[in-house]
Amino acid sequence: MLLNVDLALRKIATLVRPVTERESVPLVDAVGRTAAEDVVAPIDLPPFDASAMDGYAIEATAADHANPKRFRVVGRSVAGQPARETVGIGEAVRIFTGAVVPDGANAIVLQEDVTPAGDFVETSAPARVGDHIRERGQDVRRGATLYRRGKRFNVFDLSRLAACGIANVDVTRRIRVAVFSTGNELVAAGQPLEAGQIYESNRFAVMGLLRDKAVELVDLGCLPDDQRAIEDTLVAASGKVDLIVTSGGVSVGEADFVKDAVERVGQIDFWRIALKPGKPMAVGSVEDALFFGLPGNPVSTIITFLLFVVPTVDLLAGGESVPPLTLPARLGDAVKHAVGRREYLRGRVDIDTGGQPVVHLTGDQGSNRLSTFANANCLVVIHEDTGDLQVGDAVRFMPLTHPLTSFDATQE
Repeated sequence: MLLNVDLALRKIATLVRPVTERESVPLVDAVGRTAAEDVVAPIDLPPFDASAMDGYAIEATAADHANPKRFRVVGRSVAGQPARETVGIGEAVRIFTGAVVPDGANAIVLQEDVTPAGDFVETSAPARVGDHIRERGQDVRRGATLYRRGKRFNVFDLSRLAACGIANVDVTRRIRVAVFSTGNELVAAGQPLEAGQIYESNRFAVMGLLRDKAVELVDLGCLPDDQRAIEDTLVAASGKVDLIVTSGGVSVGEADFVKDAVERVGQIDFWRIALKPGKPMAVGSVEDALFFGLPGNPVSTIITFLLFVVPTVDLLAGGESVPPLTLPARLGDAVKHAVGRREYLRGRVDIDTGGQPVVHLTGDQGSNRLSTFANANCLVVIHEDTGDLQVGDAVRFMPLTHPLTSFDATQE
């Protein structure tokens, strides 16, 4: 019986034993790392009342009864160089964005609303207490929990920590992942091909995708279809890594040795997913290392990696397994789909003349067709209880590229 995709993810979550070892790293090295403990703010942010604009700091309540208002300029407050003067009634301090609001002042009058007159400035603009002032602790309060243990840091998180004066954070150590592929027919790129051989690409794809995660990669190369060699490699790797990811050898062919090898030196917890492409994926363990046997077809390898290996690495690091982002669109092509397996089709989403997202498939969806990724920017998700779909039908798609960098949904 095939295992539903969502159930497979839940079963994987029960198999994961998060890594507990931690290390302290500088912020610059913490992108993608997982917080090993709660992070607490050591200061208020901003650490003082600061001006949000260029202008003049005044005492607003006393000025409300004068029209026009006239103030004698008694000082100057620049970012990093606070004014020493205390603002009294009828006085003002020239102030710039980010500078400390001087004692006695409780509002900023914008410079464009002021007319200079020698040592004085005049304005008819209304002045209210708190105008254009960023109060101390407005953004962050000292002692507040900024991030909980298990948070996977992104650049924005780390910028916030830097603004709070935090230079280093405690994170889970990098997850150690061993990768190998199998197949007598596989040849490394750059080498001559003999009859019946093809170039090996799956291991390259897996390792390339893993570089976006906080991992230490162990490349075990491409192994022949030899069960003893595969068993020896699995046992040797299991004592050194947290996760073993292989490609190929988990289907039902006579030359598919990986699944049998894992069953001899470890265990298979489940095998075969109600998924297209990627049905013959196997999940288990060898000693303390989790094992993922990804299918050998190139597209199947990539799809199963994105759906199952990515969240597993996050769980191993002590983080949460977050479902991939999916967004709504309309189909630009008809899709034939048999009920029973969830399908992930390579597609390209663009914005139509009405401003709505429309997704087109990028060619024949065979699991060997790496070329379908060439112009793809998403995966179209067709659920297992869905039959054939027509042009214009509603679907959801999973972006393949980072939403803040290169996701390109151009308007036609």
